[in-house]
Amino acid sequence: MAARLQHRPHLMSHAAFSDSPDTASAFAAALLVEWKDRPRFIVLDEHFDGGRRFLRCLQAWRSDPHRCAQLHLITVSSDIGEGCTAHALADEIGSTWPPITPNLHRLAFDEGQVQWLLMPLPLRDGLRELVAPVDAFALATRVENDAAGSRRQAKALARLARLGSLAWVDAASTTDADAMRSAGFTRVDDTADCWRYEPTFIPRRAPSRPARSSPTNAPVLVIGAGLAGCAVAWALAEQVRDSVVFERHGAPAMETSGNPAGLFHGIVNPQDGAHAHFNRAAALEAQRAVAVALAQHGVQGNAQGLLRLEAADGDDILLAMQNTLRRLALPPDYVQALAAHEASARSGLLLRHSAWWYPGGGWVQPGGLARSFIERAGRRTSLRFGGAVDSLTRDGNTWTLRDAGGHVLATSDIVVLANAGDALRLLRPWMPPSQPDAWPLRKVRGQISMVRLSDLVALKLPPVLLPNVPITGAGYALPPIDGMAIFGATSQPGDDDPSVRDSDHRHNLAQWSRLTGAALAVDSTLLSGRTGWRWSTDDRLPVLGAVPDIAAALLLQRLEQPAQVPRLPGLYVCTGLGSRGITWAALAAQVVAASITGAPVPIEAGLLDSVDAARFVVREAARRLRRGE
Repeated sequence: MAARLQHRPHLMSHAAFSDSPDTASAFAAALLVEWKDRPRFIVLDEHFDGGRRFLRCLQAWRSDPHRCAQLHLITVSSDIGEGCTAHALADEIGSTWPPITPNLHRLAFDEGQVQWLLMPLPLRDGLRELVAPVDAFALATRVENDAAGSRRQAKALARLARLGSLAWVDAASTTDADAMRSAGFTRVDDTADCWRYEPTFIPRRAPSRPARSSPTNAPVLVIGAGLAGCAVAWALAEQVRDSVVFERHGAPAMETSGNPAGLFHGIVNPQDGAHAHFNRAAALEAQRAVAVALAQHGVQGNAQGLLRLEAADGDDILLAMQNTLRRLALPPDYVQALAAHEASARSGLLLRHSAWWYPGGGWVQPGGLARSFIERAGRRTSLRFGGAVDSLTRDGNTWTLRDAGGHVLATSDIVVLANAGDALRLLRPWMPPSQPDAWPLRKVRGQISMVRLSDLVALKLPPVLLPNVPITGAGYALPPIDGMAIFGATSQPGDDDPSVRDSDHRHNLAQWSRLTGAALAVDSTLLSGRTGWRWSTDDRLPVLGAVPDIAAALLLQRLEQPAQVPRLPGLYVCTGLGSRGITWAALAAQVVAASITGAPVPIEAGLLDSVDAARFVVREAARRLRRGE
């Protein structure tokens, strides 16, 4: 490979990264040489420039007949918060430019063939948190008279680089040549500002989660066509991968995803731990997915805002909420803290509590959102209904799905389990007797309540005043949907009763009163409802990525992080979405698809550890170590 690479022409002079107006054009022109006819090309750029750099790359990609099949551009810059000022790009992005919260943000163009990952971080933090192989770096950070810092940065670049990756360095920065050489980079054409990663040694690397190569490029088999499975099919299609989705029912989204409506929104927590962080990133991805479903696929819903009430009220509560927003640097286009009278004005009801206002939150029909994901996947996916997967077996690198009669449904080298708790059943043959279940998933029953408003009129009952926007807190209440009042829901772990119960209706009526401050003058016998089950983990986070090989992991002396855990080759999971399936599905699917294809993972490395399917293996290893087992 080194012999082939060394004959590439010199790519860029010092002037290319100067402050001249042609900087972005020169950078885009240089990439034409590197991405030619590649299936995927990943660029990490430290220059934001109001989006102009990305715009030039996007334009160059669109006009290049020899372009790569898919382009990922990762911008790592603290300037991202200033917003997109490139007018042509801003017009194309429109309302999908995200609130720049402290997490990663993914924007897709040209049906996902070009993806822009925004990392509003300093380069040092961005290099540490990025999970992606990088083909080209464009750097501007200057390490002032700090040899140790230069070495750390060069090693961080090498950790992300592929063999042959290029690193262009701004003329204004001072590259430590010795640090770059020691990390495995060599100068290109004896030019100090352009380096290629060509180590003459075997690099020592930290454990990583390698993407599963697919020698046959066979379609990925996805088990389950609820929100999770349909979202995985869409995410794979954006990564130029075909899929086949298997569903035991006769249509998608027939279980809990079949509810008439559900909520999506972020959360705020003063500690801003993994749960709040993942919810924030997922809510912003969900907002974009719902916007497409509503505008392009005729799905019912509304993304014009949502109120989440605090349990207590008072000036001190509101002040604490406002202080939390300032400390966490959460922008008002993501969330606002409202006094009770302000929340009342938003909802049209007389509310008694302060509330978090999520301008991009709202409600959507879950089944419609699932259908939207499938429509966006287009010809890259197909659905197989009515064939329950009874068993999963492996022969070498090939996985086989069979029905209850032992007949082969399909084979592939990659399978994704997106079938909620049923994934545990399929995985049980691969689990050691000491740990029969791969994850601590628990089944939680939920019942919603509904009443048709016209029925109340016919019975001459008092009119029901419904909120203008969804209200949630202890339960939820929705605006009128198809002439119905919809509210709920119960949460009952370990309850397998499928019936719609009067006692649960009464519980939901009590929640309505607590939320709205007014009783719903409806006898519970007039209510209809729907029962479903959600599967949640004990840490209230999803289970994503490559399935751990627990038997092999138990043989290891020490496990300290999920990346060290052995995996079952070609087997992935997307489950544990609990009651937040609408909010989590899009981001969860993107994480799983990136894990399969090697595309940039759209969440930080630390957050990926928190949702990794192998995290429970690490916790069990730590427990055994403490006990001296």
